[in-house]
Amino acid sequence: MPTAQLVALLAAAALGYLLGSIPFGVIVTRLAGAGDLRKIGSGNIGTTNVLRTGRKELAAATLIGDMLKATVAVLVARHFWGEAAGLIAGAAAFFGHVFPVWLRFKGGKGVATYLGALIGVFWPVALAFAAIWIGVAAITRYSSASALAASLAAPILLAALYQAAPAALVFAGLSAALWLLHHENIGRLLAGKESRIGQKSAAGPASGVEG
Repeated sequence: MPTAQLVALLAAAALGYLLGSIPFGVIVTRLAGAGDLRKIGSGNIGTTNVLRTGRKELAAATLIGDMLKATVAVLVARHFWGEAAGLIAGAAAFFGHVFPVWLRFKGGKGVATYLGALIGVFWPVALAFAAIWIGVAAITRYSSASALAASLAAPILLAALYQAAPAALVFAGLSAALWLLHHENIGRLLAGKESRIGQKSAAGPASGVEG
């Protein structure tokens, strides 16, 4: 690999990670005077835990921020350094959200950031991801099951519709990571103990999917 290309890919990874590690949930709750998000509910920095503050507008702002930071990473990296750099930036944004350097590498589970990266890479699949999430949520009322189903379908749809093997492979890897991050949710789903959307958890504050 030429040195210039390697430098470009490393720059894309750094850009994606730094953007992805911006903890919008922590920022918006502090600015709104809602306290330290890490001391509320599950302590997670994602949208679901922001909802536990009772401030839906803050949860919406967190969702948008966590999505768009990955979208911006993909678009900027692709503009300056090409398609491969865009994919790397999107993946790095996902892991930046999950392991943010500013929060001692304790972040969210990456669902919103995954979706944001999809928007940047190929928006029709992002729409399909959202549709699957909504459909599964409407049927099962399980937020975690919705995210797992949508992330399982996304790489397949990328391969079928976008016809770009690298993109499909990258998102297959991100989907695998997302499933690993939700291993506790999967255990509760299998045991029938996962909390449903709008239901208080009987298994403690960490139930449900975290962004």
